[in-house]
Order: sequence, then structure tokens, then C-alpha cells
Amino acid sequence: MVCVKSFVALAVSSAVVVAETVYSPVRPPAIPLAVRDPYSSLWSSTGNGSAINTNRVIFWGGEFVGWEGLVTVDGKTYEWLGNEVKGNDSGKEVETADLKTVTFDSHNSNFTFEVGGVELFANFFSPVLPHDLCRSSIPLSYITVSAKSSDGKKHEVQLYNEMGGDVVTFNNQSTLKWDLYQDGEKVDSNSNGGTPKNSSSVHSWFWGLKNPITFGEESDFPTDGNYTFSTTQGKADNFSFQAGYSDNIRKAYISKQQLDKTIDTKYRPYSDKQPVFAYAHDLGEVTTDPSSVLYTVGSLRQKAIQYTNPENKNETLKPWWGKCYGSEFDVIKFHYNDLEHSQKEASKLETQLQKDVSEYFGKEDVQYINPDGHMPTNYKANGTNTYGQRYTFDPENGFGFLDPETLKSVAVPDSTEENSYYAILALSLRQIMMGYMITENTKTVDSDDPLVFQKEISSNGNMNTVDVMFPAMPYFMYSNPNLLRYNMEPLFQYQEAGIYPNKYSIHDLGTHFPNATGHEDGSDEYMPVEECGNMIIMCYTYYKFTGDTDYLKKHYNLLKQWNDYLVEFSLTPSHQISTDDFAGPLVNQTNLAIKGVIGISTMSKISQAVGKDDDAKNFTSIAKDYYNQWKGFAIDPSKKHTMLSYNWRNSNGLLYNIYTDKLNDIGIVEDDIFEMQSDWYPTISQKYGPPLDNRHTYTKSDWQVWAAAVAEPNTRRLILTSLAYWLNNTNTGQPFSDWYDAVSGEFHPDGHFVARPVTGGHFALLAHQAAKESNKE
Repeated sequence: MVCVKSFVALAVSSAVVVAETVYSPVRPPAIPLAVRDPYSSLWSSTGNGSAINTNRVIFWGGEFVGWEGLVTVDGKTYEWLGNEVKGNDSGKEVETADLKTVTFDSHNSNFTFEVGGVELFANFFSPVLPHDLCRSSIPLSYITVSAKSSDGKKHEVQLYNEMGGDVVTFNNQSTLKWDLYQDGEKVDSNSNGGTPKNSSSVHSWFWGLKNPITFGEESDFPTDGNYTFSTTQGKADNFSFQAGYSDNIRKAYISKQQLDKTIDTKYRPYSDKQPVFAYAHDLGEVTTDPSSVLYTVGSLRQKAIQYTNPENKNETLKPWWGKCYGSEFDVIKFHYNDLEHSQKEASKLETQLQKDVSEYFGKEDVQYINPDGHMPTNYKANGTNTYGQRYTFDPENGFGFLDPETLKSVAVPDSTEENSYYAILALSLRQIMMGYMITENTKTVDSDDPLVFQKEISSNGNMNTVDVMFPAMPYFMYSNPNLLRYNMEPLFQYQEAGIYPNKYSIHDLGTHFPNATGHEDGSDEYMPVEECGNMIIMCYTYYKFTGDTDYLKKHYNLLKQWNDYLVEFSLTPSHQISTDDFAGPLVNQTNLAIKGVIGISTMSKISQAVGKDDDAKNFTSIAKDYYNQWKGFAIDPSKKHTMLSYNWRNSNGLLYNIYTDKLNDIGIVEDDIFEMQSDWYPTISQKYGPPLDNRHTYTKSDWQVWAAAVAEPNTRRLILTSLAYWLNNTNTGQPFSDWYDAVSGEFHPDGHFVARPVTGGHFALLAHQAAKESNKE
């Protein structure tokens, strides 16, 4: 019988409620711990009331993995990370550390515990530095654990941290292989080696599959590469390590607060006497001055992507960090010693994010991380919200907070819009970049620029899926537009080489990450209007934010080819699917058609920018004609909203595709369409926001925020506070889902998305603001 992992979505361990924990700025369904790329992505679930030390750590897909943290204070041991140690048979009781506060910002997740007169503070830091490609390409995260006296007395403190072999494999029957290295040199398991040469010597556990399969995955876990877990002695009085059977190692630490510096070399599957890799630090006597230990964790692969290059040959692309730093051990050492620099740069970005959110809402700078200002969860049945709107609320009513006179939905009562939006962005940021890998360019292309590859996280694992890149676009416009260009480059290389046989845009660059091997037979998912419109709009958006006319000239012929397809097919799209393919195909989709019309109008702007005036005039004329026809087809006879599909009376949906008309100042969509939709959404909004369309009660967070970005203030507030309210109240227990039920707050019963990079769409408001500021200049 094959032993596989358990899933947090299916079964969550019972939570031990020690005391009320305060979460800020919201209590998210899962909190990012070490989140850097599709294989370096570990989270703490809050589903069913669980916490970081009442449940096991999860991989992004919800699978439980091994990561345990203990602290011993004056001889008594407490568990602060994971929940597998409390039931040990060492003869000594292990208690659950009292978790007081959990806070997060765009780069950090912080946990504060009270244990035996000591305050324990754990900081999980995954830097997202969009203008620093070298550092951004490193798939490693920092964990700093600090202890200080909280009662004014001196205390003896020891720390223990272990990671399990199961973080590298979905199938726990696969044989693992592991080693310990000190400053890149292998430690002899039989010589009691590994004694630090000095306190700054970096010790690194390395483990992976004994028989790796290059460029493979098993249920989203890589079948090649190594996981690494590193630390130094630092200022600890004593430092020790051990690899072997989890029960034995934990009992040894609990009994004597140190490890025996041995490495079990009986390589085996995780299901056979769970191999774990542990460190112990004796901090000695701790006072009111914090004593800290730094760890780094992540998955390293020297063969990052298999790519079909412009010569139609498969090529191995190396990670960009290798170009910057060298070997695995070089990058580990650099990263470990780079904490201070990365913290400073991340702090600048966090400060700028807070400033931009505040300025967007016309506020002075405010501090968003406030442990005492968490979002309330209990509301009166009747009241007045923070914006002076009267509301009624019934927790059993799927319509949420309603104006008692108009029965339109209103903003969540006690959550300000700016705090709600900040919480959404802060939780989104690490998740966005988790979906990407940065690699060297191909040998056949003379370029010093990297290539960026996106995994379609959670849904099907496609490579550089155009309609997943498209909703993520606002983040890159806000942070670094060049990242979008690097992400589009492999698509252009492949199609301009003539390998893809169809005249419309390819849907993706390969059926499964990390294989960007394309579709030479043209059998990719059929979504032509969607993808042609997406590529044209993304290219022009990049140009609008950079002024890079040469880019448009370079790709003009292919863009024009895609536009010709839109001219022929987009006004009355056939039985096609859109990016919301889970909803199934539908003829004459209103939202899909307007994307095509905006795409044609956008192509006229591209033609104008590169001096193709005749093309520009022609495409402008076509777009205007199509738009006028679209209005006749798309607007419901009630004149209150657009329909989901032409002539389907009383149907409706989020008309999110009109966002790019405003973002890029295209001007084809008239103001009355924006106003009509903005007035409509509050009439259909449920407890957790307006549904995607009338066929279901589910919704999409990215498209909600796109709609909010071009809506009137009252509607915008409703959508943003409802989304933050969902974050604070959902019991889904996995990373930020962009697809959930707007009534129940749960996953859709037919499937769900989690941890996807489309949360880049949540930056739609700030990208729009940046575009307006750019237009002023």
C-alpha cells in the first residue's frame, strides 16, 4: 500500500486553544512561512481554528509536511512550530507554547509566544525584491527565532528546529538521500565532524530523492533537486545537529537539550522511520536583551526549466541565481549573510506599499500592522458602518450587509477600505512571486535578459499560461514592468520561430511545469479570442508603463496577426471558453467580446506608436463599429447591466475586462458602461462580494478587484471590504484562493484554486493609479 500525504483541506488536526490569539491585519486562511517559488512554499493553516503549533505545516497544495520547532525554558520544553512532538514518550511533558499574536506584512509573517517567563518571537521572511533579479531568483527564505525575558528574570533557553524528509516528495515511499555540509564541504557522518570551524560556518542539510527524475513532478512536488536547511552556531553557547529517526532525535533533545552530531546514513523513504534533519542551539542565560538564531530553507535545482528553443530543440535552462552567485553552496552562503541588506530593501518596499495605499484613498501615511486593530468578526444585526451607511445583517443571510431601504449591499461595517485593501495586498505579494522562476536565456538568443516562467499553480500546472499571466499583470505594472516582458519573451521566441502552427495566440508554453516544450501540434487549450486579446493588451500595457517603442516594433507582425483574428472572430465569439474555463464554454460571451473589442482598439494604439498610421486608422474604425454593435448585443433590456451572453435576458456577470480600457487610457468603452456596472454590483453582492456570474454563487477575487478599480467609491468599498471579510472569516485553511463561494465562504464543491499568482490582479487599484500619474507626466 502506497503511503501518501494527508491534506489539510480534507482533515485538519484538532486545534488546542490555549488563549485567544490576535491576528493582524486579518486572520488569513493560511499564513506564508517560507514562500519563494513553486517548490519552496510552506504555509501555516488557520482552518478549523488551527494555528502554527496546533497543526502541521502545509505545502501550498494543502499536504502536511514535517517542520517542528521546540523551545526549552529552564528545563521545560514547549512546542511552537508543528504539532507532532507533544505526544512523545520521552518521559518529559511537552506543552504547547502560548501563541499571543500573529502579524504579517508584504514580506514577513511574525509569531509571538509566551513560554515560562520568556517571550519567543519567530519571524518568517521571504523577500520579494522585484528590481533585484539576482536576489529575486533565490528560492530561499529566512527564519529568525528570538528569545528574551518577559518577567525581568534570567532564564536558560535552548532551541530545536527540524525539517522532515517529506518536504521533497508527495509519495513517502520514495527513497531519500541526505548529507550535511559545512561551508560547502561534506561532513563525515562517522567522525563526529561538523564541529563549527567558527561561529559563522554555515551548516546545510541537503536532501532529495535518491533516484531523481529531471524535469518531473509528482502531485506538484519536484522529482529532482534538493531541499536545504541551513544555520550557523551564531552566538549560541553550544550548537549541535543530528539526522535520523524523528522519534529518537526528538526524545534525545527533550531529555538533554542537545543532539549527538551524528548522521544516520541508512537512506530510506520517509515512511520508514521518518528521517528528519535537526539543529539545536543552546542560548545559555537569556535576559531582556533578545538572543536569536537564524535559519534559511528552500528548494534548489540547478536544472530549472526544459525549454524548446527557437531552433525547436529542447534545452536545459539554468536558474538565474547561478549566473549571479555560482554553486548551490555559494548561493546559500551569500543568502545567509545577506539578511540585513534584504531586510532593508524589503522594508523600503513595504513602506512604499503602505504609502501608496494611503495616498490612493486620500489618507496620510498610517501604520497598518496593529495587533490591537484586527478585523472584528461579530456584528450587530442593525447598525451604521464606518462610512455612515445604515445596514442590517443576518449571519445566516447570504446577502451579507444590506442597506435596509434599498436592499443594496454595503461595505463591511467596522473595516476601513484602506485597511482592507492593504491586508489583501500584503497577503498576496509573496504568493504572486511564488508562481515564478527566473532563468538564464537560451543559448540561441543573444540577450543578457533573463527569462521568467510562470507555473499555473493549483489548476493544472501549465507553463506561462497567457490567461494566468494576464490577471497577474497589475502587480508587475506596479512593481517592475520588465518582469512582464521577461515572462512574455519565451512565448514570443516560440511563436515567432514558426513552431506553433495556429494563427492565433498560443494558450500556454507547455502542459506541465517545468517543461516549456510548447505545442508543435497546435493542440493546446482552445481559447483564441481570450489569448489574442490578452497578448495584445499586455504588450501595450508594458509599453505604456515604459515607453519601449522598440518592443512593439520587434513584435508588430505577430501582434497584427493576432489582431486580424480578433477582427474576424471577437465581436460574436463562437462556442468558446474564456479564462474562466471552469465555468465551461458559452457562445457570444459579453465579457469575452469586449476584451476583443478593447484588443482591436489597443492594436490601433500600438500601430500609432510605431508609425503605422494606416493600420491605426483602420483598427480604430473597426473597434468603434464593433463597440457600437456590442452595446446593442450586450446590455440587458432593463438597461441596468450587461448580460453574461448576448440575448440571455436577466443574466449578468462581472464585466472585469473593461478595466484595461481605463488602465491604458484606450477610451473605447464609454463612461455610462462603467457607471451602469458599478450601480449593478451592489444589487447582486453576497456576503463575500458579487458572484462571478448568475450561474453560480462562486466568485473570483482577482476579477472582483479589477471591477472595483473602475467602480464608483461605494461599490469599490463594498468589494474590497467584502474580500477582506472573507479572508478573516473563511475556513478554507489554505493559501489565498481566488475562487470561492460568495455565500458560504468555502471552496466550490467541484474544485478549488489556491496559492495562484493571479493574486497579482489585486494590485489593480495601484497599477491604475500609477498609470494616471504617468499620464500626467
